[in-house]
Amino acid sequence: MPRRSDRHASVTVSPYCHPIMAASYQHLRAFHAIAVERGVSRAARRLNVSQPTLSQQLKALEARHAVSLFENRKSPLKLTAAGRDLFALTQRLFATASDIDDMLGETTGLTGGVLRLGSDSPLYAARVVDRFRKNHPQTGVQVRMGNAQEVMQWLSEAQIDAALASDPPADAMFSYDPLYTDRLSCAMPVGHRLSALDRIPIDALADEVLLSRERNSKTRAFTERALADSGTTPVAILEFQGREAIREAIALGLGISIFFASECPPDRRIDYRPLDTGGYAYELRSFLLCQSERRRSALMRALKAVVAEIRDQPAEAGECADPETPE
Repeated sequence: MPRRSDRHASVTVSPYCHPIMAASYQHLRAFHAIAVERGVSRAARRLNVSQPTLSQQLKALEARHAVSLFENRKSPLKLTAAGRDLFALTQRLFATASDIDDMLGETTGLTGGVLRLGSDSPLYAARVVDRFRKNHPQTGVQVRMGNAQEVMQWLSEAQIDAALASDPPADAMFSYDPLYTDRLSCAMPVGHRLSALDRIPIDALADEVLLSRERNSKTRAFTERALADSGTTPVAILEFQGREAIREAIALGLGISIFFASECPPDRRIDYRPLDTGGYAYELRSFLLCQSERRRSALMRALKAVVAEIRDQPAEAGECADPETPE
């Protein structure tokens, strides 16, 4: 019999060998990082690759599918209509990939690696690291201290894995876990005339020299708001860089200062008292933050568990009123 033609033979394509996805997963990852960071240099730091490599991967993706994904190549980059549609899909893609990794590794504990933590609170950085190391002794820790603005910048540039930051801006790029709520306290030399009071009325600062933090400080911003709202003007204001310098100045009798309760370590040279702001509430809320796409990673789950434990056990901070932990 004549041989039957094969031209109508059926062909089965395995769903596990999709030619487009197999060839361009890295390109999609490059596009996604650039879209999240709105720039190639920050995306390259995020992925720990060179800028030329990332730019080439983006160009290859656009050339392969004959589409422009960004309006231009100047930061901050703006997505085209096609870019916005693709970004919506890659958000789902990489969220699903993260969920798969977590599901497959959810029974595996941390057995190494390094946690890079940034914080604007020395007290809570120490508490988090102490609890984290007790739970995961084989994982190393690196801590960078800065003000809230600096810490958020490090996190956005992927220089750190997670941040402890006060009143951070809302951004879908980050995941937020409440850590504590802080209130203002007054710090003064031991034996100061105001030490006899249980609470310091803010108008009492009109007779004092006030030692103030640097301009980018959250503490300074809250202090200035409280003074303005109460119509209080100190005798003089001296500016110092950092908490430690201010504490030394207080101990020398140069003046008094305003701290948040979590910034008040025990010091026998200094008395701390809650600040009575006359009916106004000045609360500083602090959070644990990480990149949204990493919130389900084993490292972040471990860190979030530590923060949950700390929320249940408020810190003791010198003689200041304890910071309150969210319910």
